[in-house]
Amino acid sequence: MFENTTIEDCRLLQLPNVEMERGNVTAINNGLDVPFETKRIYFLFDVPHKSIRGGHAHKNLHQLVVAMGGAFSIELFDGVNRKVVRLDQPDQGLLIVPGIWRVLNQFSSCSTCFVLASEEYEEDDYIRDESVFASLKGQTK
Repeated sequence: MFENTTIEDCRLLQLPNVEMERGNVTAINNGLDVPFETKRIYFLFDVPHKSIRGGHAHKNLHQLVVAMGGAFSIELFDGVNRKVVRLDQPDQGLLIVPGIWRVLNQFSSCSTCFVLASEEYEEDDYIRDESVFASLKGQTK
């Protein structure tokens, strides 16, 4: 599957949003609102504006990335095509499938990047060299 995934397999998901006078509520139901079982949750915060996060791909991991506060961009690369997605709504999430290189950047002040992951952390699942990634995808960088 890794070799065949493209940036077109990554998509924005609209998360349920209940608007209330006292504030909005978005609840994410495991297996219903996210197309995988969540095994790990983590978040990035206090990321300086010019910082770059990510810079890797996963062999098996699916992720749903949400801007819980503020905004940031995610650059996606599938070995051939590139696409940039700007996340700035807490009721939208970007589904990232295995075999996609991702770089997070352009963090606004006070932004929080919230991530639901399909697997627990496993270093062997990471590809941290973009030229190795391109080679595994059948491309040369």
